[in-house]
Amino acid sequence: MYGMNFAGFQSVSLLDYPEHVCSIVFTQGCPFRCVYCHNPELVPVGTPVGGGLSEEEVLRRLESRKTMIDGVCVTGGEPTIHPGLPVFLRDVKQMGLKVKLDTNGVHPAMVRRVIQEGLVDFIAMDVKHTWDRYRDIVGMISEKALENCQETMVLIASSGLPFEFRTTVYPALHDEASLLQIAAMLPPGARYALQPVRYEKTLKADLPPAPALDVVGIAQTIMRIHPTVRACVRA
Repeated sequence: MYGMNFAGFQSVSLLDYPEHVCSIVFTQGCPFRCVYCHNPELVPVGTPVGGGLSEEEVLRRLESRKTMIDGVCVTGGEPTIHPGLPVFLRDVKQMGLKVKLDTNGVHPAMVRRVIQEGLVDFIAMDVKHTWDRYRDIVGMISEKALENCQETMVLIASSGLPFEFRTTVYPALHDEASLLQIAAMLPPGARYALQPVRYEKTLKADLPPAPALDVVGIAQTIMRIHPTVRACVRA
């Protein structure tokens, strides 16, 4: 039907789509290998653990909840690697639901397409680190993949849509200086969310905890130094 691998479904979230109640659809597969990824079961490309959900089942669940939610957050994994994403989003929009897309930015052509076709209402992009240190987080990626992430950032900023950039803060690899550098990379007016790392379940099973940073204080410093960036902290 769509050519997508759906790995999971969450009926209701009050946190994942700013100012909206949404359901969450999880897709399978991601080209990045972020050491702190808290959904490691969604990283491998292929059949989801437990078989996942059929496309028909995902639509049925959304249809049954569309009077109780405002929209759908499509996340992963990495949704934009799935060629059937535009068709799926079109069906979601036809239900009268808003769409928030989460992406790591690796596939700008897909991001451009869903923007141009009016299939998304909000886009959130993970910004892993400063561009010169991206590989510290995601593993060995090509220069082209890094350029893709940079291109996607520009696409999102010029889309005319509400958007957000966010960084999962792992103090062993991030510090205040690097987070200030990331904020300086962002377009004026960007919403920037800092998310402290969660250690309960990570891609690197023995990920060593690191002394916590004062992310609230860092967010305040970001807004003082970069007054056009709206920084916040998200659990």
